[in-house]
Amino acid sequence: MRWFYGVTAMMVGLVLWQAIVWITGVPKFILPSPLQVAEAAYTSRALIAEHAIVTITEVIIGLLIGTVLGAVTAIQLAGSQTLQRLMLPILVFTQAVPVFALAPILTLWFGYGMASKIVMAVLIIYFPVTSAFHDGLSRVDTGLIDLARTMGATKNQIMRRIRIPHALPSLATGMRLAAVYAPIGAVIGEWVGSSEGLGYLMLLASGRVKIDLMFASLITLAIITVILHTAVGILADRLSRYAQGVTA
Repeated sequence: MRWFYGVTAMMVGLVLWQAIVWITGVPKFILPSPLQVAEAAYTSRALIAEHAIVTITEVIIGLLIGTVLGAVTAIQLAGSQTLQRLMLPILVFTQAVPVFALAPILTLWFGYGMASKIVMAVLIIYFPVTSAFHDGLSRVDTGLIDLARTMGATKNQIMRRIRIPHALPSLATGMRLAAVYAPIGAVIGEWVGSSEGLGYLMLLASGRVKIDLMFASLITLAIITVILHTAVGILADRLSRYAQGVTA
């Protein structure tokens, strides 16, 4: 039912978009119609696919690295009060710096290839994953922890068998956010400096006044993001069900 409403809303939006273009007669180089965008997507399907593969690769690698780093950081922070007092203010402070502003620096350091875009994706998802998982690890019922301690459980055993399983739903929430943010980071990196990827293709199309191709690239990116978010959501749901089974 959720998919039905989503598809219906999308179809209504496309019809309204097409109607606005027909009624106003707005030029193609300002706002192409959905039919013109679809035609451009079909005509340039090989070009779009070539650049989409690059962006998908950057996003998936960045998502994997960012999620692992964020999860490991959250576990380390939750396991050490000293490290938590030292690192949390630094992590919060780093969020005051717009990640987008780092794109030129990352391009300078890592070059115009995939590396700088992957790092950009990692940076943009690292804090949400760390914050969500750390929050989950910090909210575990203290009664369970105290009971485990009275039974002789070590700090590591408590972390592995109680805190992490109970915090998996929070990690799942962070992963869902990361699935949306990672494509943004990759595309921002492609805008700043790249010769491939959907972000680069959008700039190229805009510079050549091929606005229909630019819209086709943008819609392709949106579709990729929705598919990635759905896939990560399925994985996150399984994590949550696993956590419920372990902690039941």
